[in-house]
Amino acid sequence: MPKSRGYRRKTRAVFRSKPRSPLGALLREYKIGDRVVIDVDSRQTKGMPHRRFQGSVGSVEEVRRRSLVISVPVGNKVKEVIARLEHVRPLGGLVAN
Repeated sequence: MPKSRGYRRKTRAVFRSKPRSPLGALLREYKIGDRVVIDVDSRQTKGMPHRRFQGSVGSVEEVRRRSLVISVPVGNKVKEVIARLEHVRPLGGLVAN
């Protein structure tokens, strides 16, 4: 049987479930230019960014209805990552609105 090379390959430790903050984190409003951390929530597969961006810090380029477009520097390039709000948190931790 050939080796699996799927999208979530070798993610057992990376996507281990962590205690999450209350619903207020999802209701937070982001503005263009805000610095955010990509923190993948493995319980929600919709809008999940690739595991290579886990823990990356970027700035918000576009705010959509349910997701954000985040520019993340990777090496000498800047990648654009589209992630839903469940997979993003503000850089300074959780701040009250």
